[in-house]
Amino acid sequence: MDKIITTGKLKDKPPFRDSSSAVVPAKVMCHNCSKLKIFLGALAFSFFAKGFSGSYMKSMSSQIERRFEISSSIFGIIDGSFELGNLMVMVLVSYLGPRVHRPKVIAVGCLIMSLGAFLSVMPQFLMGRYNYERIAVTVDNSSTSVSACSPASSVGHSVSDATETPSTMKNSGCEKTSNSYLWLFVLMGNLLRGIGEAPVMPLGVSYIDDFSKEENSAFYIGLVRSSGMFGPTLGFLLGSFCASLWVDIGVVDIDFLPTLKKLFGNPVFLVYVFLTILQYNSLVGLITYETKFMEQQFNVSVAKAIFLVGVILLPITILGMFLGGYLIKKFKLHITGMAKFACISFIVAYLLNLLYFMCNCEVLQLAGLTVPYSGFKQLSSPKNSFMSSCNADCSCKVDQWDPVCGDNGITYMTACFAGCKSSTGMGKNMVFHNCSCVEGQEHGHGNASAVLGQCQRESCTKAFPYFLALQTACAFILALGGTPTYMIMFRSVSPDLKSFAVGIETLGGRILGGLPAPIYFGALIDETCLKWGTKSCGGSGSCRIYDTKAFRNVYLGLIAGLRAGCCVLYLVLCVLIMRRFKTDDKDTTDIKNAEETINKESVTVNKKEALPGAKTSEESEETCM
Repeated sequence: MDKIITTGKLKDKPPFRDSSSAVVPAKVMCHNCSKLKIFLGALAFSFFAKGFSGSYMKSMSSQIERRFEISSSIFGIIDGSFELGNLMVMVLVSYLGPRVHRPKVIAVGCLIMSLGAFLSVMPQFLMGRYNYERIAVTVDNSSTSVSACSPASSVGHSVSDATETPSTMKNSGCEKTSNSYLWLFVLMGNLLRGIGEAPVMPLGVSYIDDFSKEENSAFYIGLVRSSGMFGPTLGFLLGSFCASLWVDIGVVDIDFLPTLKKLFGNPVFLVYVFLTILQYNSLVGLITYETKFMEQQFNVSVAKAIFLVGVILLPITILGMFLGGYLIKKFKLHITGMAKFACISFIVAYLLNLLYFMCNCEVLQLAGLTVPYSGFKQLSSPKNSFMSSCNADCSCKVDQWDPVCGDNGITYMTACFAGCKSSTGMGKNMVFHNCSCVEGQEHGHGNASAVLGQCQRESCTKAFPYFLALQTACAFILALGGTPTYMIMFRSVSPDLKSFAVGIETLGGRILGGLPAPIYFGALIDETCLKWGTKSCGGSGSCRIYDTKAFRNVYLGLIAGLRAGCCVLYLVLCVLIMRRFKTDDKDTTDIKNAEETINKESVTVNKKEALPGAKTSEESEETCM
């Protein structure tokens, strides 16, 4: 049974019946949740591991068939053995779950899974060298040429031997070895993996729900399940990588370090990788906090901000990428032309990006924080910075946040801080009256009121359409140069290194750009927070209000700084490409001009030789189109 928690540490949950039908209280998590967090981490890794191993096994179907010389139906049996093992113990494990120590059972299941994984790979170390099918060839003594066509007396069978029965060919070099049945190791390993995985899902999820706070259980379960989704993704990625490797990795030289050295010895590619990293940083930071910036800066709701990004910015980006590729095809741009095109488009977009700073917006007027309580003495204690003589007797709670907008255009944290004594209406239509802090020196008859929500900032709302138009133009121009920039990588490396170059570029961009950018962007944005929320159990929550000017300077300043570095690298890239490919570009231009001249002459000759009323080849082609 799971460890019993003392009565003082229990939280109320509905009772359940044990095996003897006796009603017992449900075991729940104590407030000290360090052990639960350790369990969450271990369970999340278990979910990840089972998804990782399962997807990798499925991605290796063709390789397993070839390695063991088995049919697809046999592989289907191997793959189905996982489900068989899972079904063998799933119902039993689910039934016995509340009656056993669930973490220990999950641990045993993980050990069985690992044993199954090790068993599945054992044939690789038992089978020896892999022999692939190849035709028999002969070498002429008088030369070094290799002949695939040999006389009938040589090794192999002639066409006339095709009528031989399998029984007569049985002993012609065929030998049945124990290696033929080593695929059974994979089958048994997959069966064990299915048995070991059975307790992970039902027991792990039920344990979290029983031993965590009720408000946290859904979040924890979602966290664990989402962690498991990374497993199949990485499993298929690993399968893709391993499928390109030789089976006998220790025997065949796979040219990695020299290839990497050759790739990074290319100055054009090296600068391109650095450029990609900076672009990843700016793009990921921009996309991650764009909707928050719109919300805080321009009084736009999150729903509207997300809608605008999906409906306007993404389609215009797709259009720009498509048009960039079309222009390359239309004007037959060489690598130098693509570099100039990409450089000019990025610099133009960067100059437009600087205009973002002109979209100014004032800070929200929040009583006691950004503006004083009008006409009242504000209390000096830092803890009571939101308290004033007009609300000192209202017993307002500082950790609450439900802002209201007063008649005076000032926002208050809650109706209590506005000193409101009564209200009319319900829900979002509620209006508060007799608000003593709103009255100030201007209202003396007790008729000051406040409504739910923050006060609107008119200048911010008016500036938003200009910001959106500017952002649309920048997104289009950046996307326009995106395709030429990507093509530079393919044109600057040798054909045998193209796929490797794409992998290195993607890896560098995501690790050094996609991973750190949201972290340091978020950390610097947090520094602009003016009022933090408070969690129900204590501790800092999410930010309630930002210093919009500081937010704008941090967010736009980071993007502008990163893109300034990109502009410098674009110029360096253009110089390197023009020096390296200048001769090739000239030769390509000469060839292109020569081809155009020849085509024009051929068209003229064809028109002269054509019979009256006959169509030329170009006219026929246009008719078909």
